Amino acid sequence: MTAAERAAPAFLEIRNLRKTFSGRSKNEERVVALNDVNLTLADREFLAIVGPSGCGKSTLLRMIDGLDHPDSGQILLRGSPVTKPGLDRGVVFQAPNLLPWRTVQRNIEFGLEAKKIPKAQRRERADELLELVGLEKFGGFYPKQLSGGMQQRVGLARALAIDPTLLLMDEPFGAVDAQTKLVLQEELERIWLQTDKAVVFITHDIDEAIFLADRVVVMSPGPGRIIDDVDVPFERPRDFDVRGTPEFAALVRRVLDGLRSQAGVFKRGQHDPKAHSDEH
Repeated sequence: MTAAERAAPAFLEIRNLRKTFSGRSKNEERVVALNDVNLTLADREFLAIVGPSGCGKSTLLRMIDGLDHPDSGQILLRGSPVTKPGLDRGVVFQAPNLLPWRTVQRNIEFGLEAKKIPKAQRRERADELLELVGLEKFGGFYPKQLSGGMQQRVGLARALAIDPTLLLMDEPFGAVDAQTKLVLQEELERIWLQTDKAVVFITHDIDEAIFLADRVVVMSPGPGRIIDDVDVPFERPRDFDVRGTPEFAALVRRVLDGLRSQAGVFKRGQHDPKAHSDEH
């Protein structure tokens, strides 16, 4: 992303966001999930958000999608307040949530049916996306016949089918094995480069965040707030070798230092750099 593109008016803007939830009993004070969150996203930018469990990452994503609402503050998408879900946003969750009675192709077509797209156009769009995610031979299969990684590709294709301007991804590779995760990360970057979508990507995996994103936002333990905003300078397309560079290691260390600076995230002296991506 060029400096001029980043200097343009924000595609997504989050202003002074605060979110609380009721306590477990009537006498308990409300729990503050997010407090004073301010964030911007440029058009076609890939933003990753990392932070410990309970910091409000998924809550923030739900509010961007319009599924939940802040107590105060505002979320603007292309200058308009977000008040409810819309077809300008596509969501990919950790669980693919495919409809088991539909074939892969008809799962991808689901959102297009809601938009009342004619059948021939739905089929054409699904075929394009099956090729994009490398599943062109599996359109007639059912979800139970696919591996977890293949199911997640179908979930991504389904989210892209409605041609959203913003793609929201909540730990989409968190449930697959380590080898499949690496493959899916490279596949996601390839697909993103071809589709020019803005992306907000939630993850616990610091390596994953830095490999995929233009920027990595680091959040504190609850109440969640932003404690660092890290630019990732690597050229695209990226490959696995970038992970072995000193520059990559320095960014990992910066994110880890930010997390360790927050009480209770890591115990001093117990950091294992090989295990950080499994912190939950």
